[in-house]
Amino acid sequence: MAAETERPWLNADLPVEERVELLLSAMTVAEKAGLFFHTMIAIGDLDEDNPAFGLPAPRELVAGRHMSHFNLLGAAPTGRQMAEWHNALQELAASTHLGIPVTLSTDPRHSFSDNPGAAIMAGPFSQWPETMGLAAIGDEELVERFADIARQEYTAVGLRVALHPQVDLATEPRWARQTATFGEDADLAGRMGAAYIRGFQGEALGVGSVSTMTKHFPGGGPQKDGEDPHFAYGREQVYPGGMFEHHLKPFEDAFQAGTRQVMPYYGMPVGTEHEEVGFGFNRSVITGLLRERYGFDGLVCTDWGLITDAEILGTPFPARAWGVEHLTPSERMMRVLDAGVDQFGGETCTALLVELVAAGEVAEERLDVSARRILREKFELGLFEQPFVDVAAADEIVGRADFRAAGEAAQRAAITLLADSGVLPLPTGRRLYVEGVDPEIAARYGTVVATPAEADVAVLRLHAPFEERGSTFENFFHAGSLAFPDDVIAHVREVAQAVPTVVDVLLDRPAILTPIVEDVAALTANWGASGAALFDVLTGVAEPQGRLPFDLPRSMAAVERSRPDVPFDTVDPLFRFGHGLSIALVVAAEG
Repeated sequence: MAAETERPWLNADLPVEERVELLLSAMTVAEKAGLFFHTMIAIGDLDEDNPAFGLPAPRELVAGRHMSHFNLLGAAPTGRQMAEWHNALQELAASTHLGIPVTLSTDPRHSFSDNPGAAIMAGPFSQWPETMGLAAIGDEELVERFADIARQEYTAVGLRVALHPQVDLATEPRWARQTATFGEDADLAGRMGAAYIRGFQGEALGVGSVSTMTKHFPGGGPQKDGEDPHFAYGREQVYPGGMFEHHLKPFEDAFQAGTRQVMPYYGMPVGTEHEEVGFGFNRSVITGLLRERYGFDGLVCTDWGLITDAEILGTPFPARAWGVEHLTPSERMMRVLDAGVDQFGGETCTALLVELVAAGEVAEERLDVSARRILREKFELGLFEQPFVDVAAADEIVGRADFRAAGEAAQRAAITLLADSGVLPLPTGRRLYVEGVDPEIAARYGTVVATPAEADVAVLRLHAPFEERGSTFENFFHAGSLAFPDDVIAHVREVAQAVPTVVDVLLDRPAILTPIVEDVAALTANWGASGAALFDVLTGVAEPQGRLPFDLPRSMAAVERSRPDVPFDTVDPLFRFGHGLSIALVVAAEG
């Protein structure tokens, strides 16, 4: 009771709006400013700096800069270790003047991607196909079930905001970020995204919920040449087909499903009615479209690093202030606030905002507008009542056997059979030549041999091609040509001439498979699947249920002629959206 007298906003019997006002009235400008910053953090010593991203120690961020929103990088080996670290961070937050609890967010961490700028490897969590694989299955109930499992695993270790779903439309085949989308079709993306949000947030936001930050408004797919706007050469979004409005459709479904937060993209629109500045700086997009047209009063957080330059993994990168590069960091900050945004993603420069208020450039009342949204979210998530997690329960929940089994079943189901000459299903016990598969896993299904000449069948796993770029961070974003190098095609053909060959391709982007499809006995696609999941499908233990969530282009010439904002715009695709064969049907037809 003493705590509630001293800190009346802790009284859970009061309405949330009243609690927000009570806390807001007790805050200094510096404490309000701290709410606006949402940056990265890593598991480790709370007093150690993070050299990989040039970040101060967590103690400095929480106690010194009054920050309480962090995007967790990486994972610990176990759920328990993650939970223990989370609780230590919350203890640090509780020791501050106002005791505002930390809100931990995360990029997707349930599949196979490992990109510090976009997704985290599953680690101790259950492992599922990428979002594109969920779209390939196309089952809304499965997506909601996945999201509910992910919600349970997230909350067990203190993760309360999902920096996803990504409902951008993959209309530019070269785009580097499409594996985390639901594909090229607006209706499919909208339905899948809404199910995803329902699974994470539940019927009403509360203690067991994970708040979803749907991205990247107003649709990040139409990137010029498919380049990623993390980098200056990818800053332009183009609409030669006049389809700007089309890319809003999945967001409309997300709003109807009740998504709590939104992230605008880095890109700057070219050739539209909107100003040619990055969406985080774009008032007509954030205030005009998002706030006024759609009536969205939730929290809006920019994508990471719009204000200050940074060094990432040893390489300097400029702020992604596309279209406003000439402005100072303070001026950029004012542009973001004027646009109608609430939080600066990936930034820690709290002193700049405090200085702007002191100088009269930003009114404290403007801080209050966003602070109310931010605090409301913390209260409604129940963080003030339950900031800590049950450490003992974390390992029982994270990676639970039935969760893992569900993820593995989805990996198998998402695999898409593109072509089969009748070689499938493979009888077990055959002599197998494999590349890209752990031989110990393959040995469960047959006898692994050293050369194609010794084999009854070969199974080759490939990754969709991409172009190497100049820095480590850039190479996490697969961009450039979708055509396989000549030496890869020659190798596949050489193996296929020696023995019936099955090729499986990880389609994080729609690779040009035209030079391969005629030479192989069977061709499959996956969006994250273990070797065991693949062999279960190839041997008929499981049925491939995947259907292409995009068109597979026939050639790079067709890709280059297509319009980035227009869905299904490559001429005469090799395989169309929705294509996917059944092994059982193929076998029946052959018989």
